[in-house]
Amino acid sequence: MHASRGTQRRSAGLGLALLSAFAFGGSGVAAKPLIEAGLDPLHVVWLRVAGAALIMLPVAWRHRNLVRERPALLAGFGLFAVAGVQACYFAAISRIPVGVALLVEYLAPALVLGWVRFVQRRPVTRAAAVGVVLAVGGLACVVEVWAGLGFDALGLLLALGAACCQVGYFVLSDHGGQEGKGSDGRRVETPHPLGVIAYGLIVGALALTVVARPWGMDWSLLGGSAGMDGDVVPAWVLLGWIVLVATVLAYGSGVVSVRMLSPQVAGVVACLEAVIATVLAWVLLGEHLSAPQLIGGFVVLTGAFIAQSATPKPPAGPVAAGGGAAAGAAESELSAGRASH
Repeated sequence: MHASRGTQRRSAGLGLALLSAFAFGGSGVAAKPLIEAGLDPLHVVWLRVAGAALIMLPVAWRHRNLVRERPALLAGFGLFAVAGVQACYFAAISRIPVGVALLVEYLAPALVLGWVRFVQRRPVTRAAAVGVVLAVGGLACVVEVWAGLGFDALGLLLALGAACCQVGYFVLSDHGGQEGKGSDGRRVETPHPLGVIAYGLIVGALALTVVARPWGMDWSLLGGSAGMDGDVVPAWVLLGWIVLVATVLAYGSGVVSVRMLSPQVAGVVACLEAVIATVLAWVLLGEHLSAPQLIGGFVVLTGAFIAQSATPKPPAGPVAAGGGAAAGAAESELSAGRASH
């Protein structure tokens, strides 16, 4: 009975993890036509984050104690993991192919190792070093360095900026997955990942409002249409996909899937996000990648997975009584619920 129940749980978790990867992978494919139709990349990011934040308001209210207990975590998560990653990624895909931008962003796990080794001064394993070498070598194939970096240099820098913001996200997840002390000095439990995501979206929306200035946006474009490799799609359909599917559903299913799977299995499935994004961009946007780029993409994902899985973890603090599995697995769930796309 227990074995059958465990098998069903793993199957359900795998299905949710695949759903999350598909939802995240489709964000760039839906956003790029809106950008090409005339919307500024920052405006598309603001619409995505503000719409998702509005939907997540009930979750934020339920976990309102986080505002008092973890204000720094929420602010950093919103500024880096939401606003920074989203803005850099969407600006990048306005200049370079979706698949290339996402593969460059997958250098983040390798950059995390640099943080661990040179900032935290912790040793890294040989497997982690191999992962970094593979990721960098694969990236060289993706951007075709032998052709003199044929892609837009600013687009590549923006994608790299998204990867750097993801480093901040991983570092915050590392700290946020542990118990801490509140402003009154009392011990507080590990923050619930859905609560952190909800407030991250709210903080990100507020920050992007200042930067994007949505009051200057041409709102009439949302009532029009956008082209997807010759096909015409209503703009509001694409925006609805970005908000409901690529953000709310993607985060929700990603968090729940890690509760049902081990972090290692969830990490493998998460790497499919870049593959899904590349395939969708190929089919829906006509963005064809060459054979060396596809091989390089596979090498990047392999290196990224090795680097991420081999990153040393700090000793876990004690789980507070009553915290349950949610508290103990918060760090893993935050790492699986990526805010990158």
